[in-house]
Parts: sequence; structure tokens; C-alpha cells
Amino acid sequence: MQVNDQNYVDMAEKVIIRLKNKKDRKGRNIPMVTTSKLRNLLTMTADIHNEVMSQTEEKLEGRITSRIEYLRVRFLYEAGREDSVRDLVEEAEIIPFLKGINGNRENYLLFSKYMEALVAFHKYHDGREN
Repeated sequence: MQVNDQNYVDMAEKVIIRLKNKKDRKGRNIPMVTTSKLRNLLTMTADIHNEVMSQTEEKLEGRITSRIEYLRVRFLYEAGREDSVRDLVEEAEIIPFLKGINGNRENYLLFSKYMEALVAFHKYHDGREN
């Protein structure tokens, strides 16, 4: 199911619940991404969000689309560094979502709201700060 304005909150909660209940081969819980790591990813997203909000055209400016591409690189980098981030990026389908923005203002704003919802549900269901 594709994330949209009507389901992004429910989709984010489902992602976090699946990650919270994820087990290894021996049945032990796999630690979720930490709140601080997730908030760092949200901060990068929010910086771009602020620029997007100041633009009125539906097609994003080249420098903003460039920043979104760099954001995708940062998500991939962080996912490569930590398995918990990789689990989040894969479960939440963040990379395909970022690719699907295609320079569209509303698509980016939806992505930003989805990231906020992921952080909120992470805090609600787990809340580890580490």
C-alpha cells in the first residue's frame, strides 16, 4: 500500500509496531533505532521542509531537489552504518518514497509528515533515548 495523506499516520504506526516486535532467529527482540538517531534524520528532513514551505510553486527548485537527493544519500549512509537504521529505512520504504518525490512540493510535504509520524510513534511505543 502506498503512503498518502489519508493513511500516512496509520502506516507509520504499523512500521514502528513491526520494528518493535522484530525478532532474531533465536526469538530475541531486535533493538529498534534510537530516538536520537531518528530525530537526527527528522532534523535533516525538517531543514528541507522549511525551505519547501517558503516556496509557492508546485515544482520544487533545483537546489531543493538537490538537497532531497542528498537526503537520500544520508539515509543510505546511516542505514549502512547501523542495522537498526537499515531496518527502519527498509520497513518504512523511505528510499522509494524519496525517489518518488520527483520534485513535487506536495510529495515532499507528505514525506515530511510521514517522518514526523514515525518519530511520534517511535516515542510512543518505545521511547529509548540512547
